[in-house]
Amino acid sequence: MTDPSPPGRAGLTPSTLDALLEGVVRNHKAKVIGWLRDEPGCWGFLAGQAVTECRRQLGRPLAEAERRMVWDRLWWWLEQIKAGVTR
Repeated sequence: MTDPSPPGRAGLTPSTLDALLEGVVRNHKAKVIGWLRDEPGCWGFLAGQAVTECRRQLGRPLAEAERRMVWDRLWWWLEQIKAGVTR
């Protein structure tokens, strides 16, 4: 996978991203539960929190490819949680 960040800008590494997303999931358990129940607004809230946390960590706005990477990885995290709950 190529680095989606623009030249000269620090990008997100998989380990950094996973640590950030773990924090988002841990800090917003009620929204995760809402997402599991298909409650409106939960995905958007979690996706927004993930992007905001990544922006804060990097000290800059995310490029479009980076936002998409964050959303994709967050969805993966949520699907893993869902799989664990439904076992």
